[in-house]
Amino acid sequence: MSSASTSRAMLKTLSVVKKVKMGKRVEKILKDKGGSTSAQDNGDDDPNKTPEPYICTGIFEADFTEFCRRNLLKDNEIPAVVIRPKPPCAQAPPDNKSKDSKDSNASKDPTPDEGVDAANQEEAPPKTYVTKDKYAYFRPVVQVEMENEDKPTTVTEIYIRGWKVDSLMVGIFKQCWPIIEKLSVVNLWNVNLSEDVVKEFASFLPQCQNLKTLVIDGTWCPEEPWSLLIGEDSLLTSLSLRNNGITDKGAVMIGKALSTVKSSNKNLVSLNLSGNKITDVGAVAIANGLRMNRVLLSLSLANNNVSDEGAKKLGEVLSRFPLTHEEVVERRKLLSEKGSPDQGLLKSPPPSRRDRDRPGSVRSSSHMDKTDKKRDKSSKKKDTKRSDKDKDDARSNRSSADGRKGEKEDGKSSKTDAKKDKDDTTKGKKEDKWKKADTMSTKTSKGKKTSSKDKRVPESDSPEILEAINPLLEQVESMDNQLWIPGNRCLINLNLSRNKITDTGMKGLLLAVQYQITLLNLAPSPAMKGILRMSLTGNDVKKTDETYVKLQEVLLARDPYYKPPEKGGGDNQSLAG
Repeated sequence: MSSASTSRAMLKTLSVVKKVKMGKRVEKILKDKGGSTSAQDNGDDDPNKTPEPYICTGIFEADFTEFCRRNLLKDNEIPAVVIRPKPPCAQAPPDNKSKDSKDSNASKDPTPDEGVDAANQEEAPPKTYVTKDKYAYFRPVVQVEMENEDKPTTVTEIYIRGWKVDSLMVGIFKQCWPIIEKLSVVNLWNVNLSEDVVKEFASFLPQCQNLKTLVIDGTWCPEEPWSLLIGEDSLLTSLSLRNNGITDKGAVMIGKALSTVKSSNKNLVSLNLSGNKITDVGAVAIANGLRMNRVLLSLSLANNNVSDEGAKKLGEVLSRFPLTHEEVVERRKLLSEKGSPDQGLLKSPPPSRRDRDRPGSVRSSSHMDKTDKKRDKSSKKKDTKRSDKDKDDARSNRSSADGRKGEKEDGKSSKTDAKKDKDDTTKGKKEDKWKKADTMSTKTSKGKKTSSKDKRVPESDSPEILEAINPLLEQVESMDNQLWIPGNRCLINLNLSRNKITDTGMKGLLLAVQYQITLLNLAPSPAMKGILRMSLTGNDVKKTDETYVKLQEVLLARDPYYKPPEKGGGDNQSLAG
């Protein structure tokens, strides 16, 4: 018994010793962990430590909030990202069947329980407004629209209203916006931008590949650097700068951004400058920007200070105008680089005009081509005659035993020679530019069978391919020792309402529209249609003025949205003017 008791005591002591050792080890581990965590906490609180670079996720709300925190903005200073409120949808009209059933039920006497429920039932609040806390309406907010509200990566439009966007906030946008793949519209209103902020916008907006529409309204900037937004690398197709106090200073820079002799904007389709302080000086500058621009489709100068001088200049640019000395020099450079004055012209001018405009040091490439073709044809004919003689000599020296084979080979060779002669004649016809159309018409009229390779699609059935043509390479007319070219017929919508244009300015606009109509009648299917809509209401001209009435009639016939009244007396009205 003594030995058993002693063994038990020994086991107890060993277990106690093990527990003590394990407890010490656990304490050490906990101490080490605590020390490491405290060291990490101290490292995070260290202001001198540089934070790890943040990788954007494409979720605008998360990225925007994280960048604001990294720029030491407090949580109550960070603008909230919310979904833009939409107007309530129109309710569907009630069905007649449901009305009849309700009327039948209402005709019956209600039970006492139904009367009590109707009295206790409260009216639902209207859905046309949303209540907010005190001063919450005035806090900065970034409104967004999404393709799918369940997917935060599908932000398509961003709206900012009524708070200043400074350089710090633009730096945050510069990091967030290019990552958003589907961002297509940015709308800013009353955001008080400075010149540096506008320059920063212009530097990173081309990085947003799908951003096509930019609206900056109600924002005054004394330096007026708005032309930077439509530089050569800009991808914007629509730009609105309404009510920004733009003067002639900004309009001159915008006109140069639209086009110069050597460069032009190739993406902007719509430009809205209504509600500014642009006078005739700015209107003339914008009209000069339209001389070499063949991309802009819609221009609005409504509610400005444009008078007759600006209207006349716009009419001149829309009809036809003489080239300046700088433009003539640039035209000659382009023709000399191409090597042929015929390339790039809408219609080849008469030889006399072409010779006048051709530089003296450049030889006519058409003459060179004709001489080279004659030499090639004569050499080809000599080669074919020599080959035929050699073949005849070889045939005569063959043995009679191989006569049949020789006859077969002669038949094959004669066929191939005939094919070669036909190919030579067809090549000569293809190379002849002036007889190409005649040969095609004679072949089709005689009804001869042609192979699939020789078939050609008629010009009327072929799809019309529109190419950007340099205005300096269009057809020119020489008048009064000046070269005149057709004006801008790419612009289809012009808004000059609420200005100071009188009947003299209306005459210039009327002549421009009439000239464009004559060009349309001469060309069967022109690529550029010219002015289709022109808004002129609210100017210093009477509605009964003869020129104004005639201009309205001409525009009414060209308005694509106008529907003439029916004979039965329809109520359709014109949208022109």
